[in-house]
Amino acid sequence: MLMKEIIAAYDVLDSSLVTGEEVKKYLLGIKADANVEVYELVGPKGSTDMLKVRIPGKNGKTNGGDAPTIGLLGRLGGIGARPERIGFVSDGDGALCAVALAAKLLDMQNKGDYLDGDVFISTHICPHAPTAPHDPVPFMGSPVEMAQVNKEEVSPDLDALLVVDTTKGNRVINTRGFAISPTVKEGYVLRTSEDLLDLMQITTGRLPYVFPLATQDITPYGNDIHHLNSILQPCTATDAPVVGVAITTETMVPGCATGGTHATDVEEAARFMLEVAKAYGRKQCSFYDADEYARLQKLYGSMKHLQTLGKE
Repeated sequence: MLMKEIIAAYDVLDSSLVTGEEVKKYLLGIKADANVEVYELVGPKGSTDMLKVRIPGKNGKTNGGDAPTIGLLGRLGGIGARPERIGFVSDGDGALCAVALAAKLLDMQNKGDYLDGDVFISTHICPHAPTAPHDPVPFMGSPVEMAQVNKEEVSPDLDALLVVDTTKGNRVINTRGFAISPTVKEGYVLRTSEDLLDLMQITTGRLPYVFPLATQDITPYGNDIHHLNSILQPCTATDAPVVGVAITTETMVPGCATGGTHATDVEEAARFMLEVAKAYGRKQCSFYDADEYARLQKLYGSMKHLQTLGKE
C-alpha cells in the first residue's frame, strides 16, 4: 500500500509555494542519506524544478552488480496552473505518483527491503505552469520544452522506462484507474508485455486495460502533429523499451482542472509500478521479446526516424 505516501506527497505538492527543495526536504526526512537531486530548468515560458532520485539496488549497477536499471518517470506539464486555477491540477498526478514512489522505496530501505536493481525516479515541480489549447479538452502547458525534460530524465544507464502521466483528456480510454500502453522501442510499437499484464491483474484484481497508440503519439513534440499527450515522449530519446502508465477516467477531464485527482487511482498505478520495479530488477519481467524485435528489424529495418522531427 502506498496510500500514506500518496496523501503525504499530495500535502507537500498542493501549495502555491512548493519548490523542488521542499520535495527534497520531504524525501530526506524519510531517509537522510537518500540520493536526491534538485535544480532549476529554464525554458521558453519560465522555469521548473527538476527532481531526480536514485535508489541503489543490492545487485544494481551502483553496487557493481548486473541487475538492470528501471526508470520511473512522472510526466506532466505542471502541478498547478496558478493564477488561472487555484490548487493541484489533474495534470499533476504524474508528479504525485513519482514522489510517492520515491518515498515508498526509501521507506522500504529503512525497513531492510532493498530491490535487486537500481531505480531512477524523476519528475519536475512547477506550481505555476501555463495552460494550452488542445482538442478535445485543454491541456496543461509547460514552462520548458519536452526535449529539455527528455534530456534531463532519459539516460543510457536506464534499461527500461515506465512513464506515468495523467491521460484523461481523450475519448479512447474510458475507464477509471489506469491503463498501460504497448511497449515502444526505437520507433516500433511492439506487442503489450504479458509480464506487465500479469502484474497489472495482480495489483488491481481486475482484467487489464491497454490504451491504443497511433504512430504520431510516439513521435517528438514540435512536429505539428496531434499527440494523445506526452506520455510516450521519452521513447523519442532512448533505445530502451518504454511503456506508458496512463492514469485515466471514464469522462474527459482537462489537465488544467482542479479537484480531478483520485488518490485511489494514483495509488493503484504507483503500486503497479513498484511491483514492476521489483520484478524487473530480478530479471523476472520483460518489456518485450528480444528475438521477435530482432526479427522485425531484419525484415523491416530501422524505425528510428520516428524518433526525430522528420524531413519536410
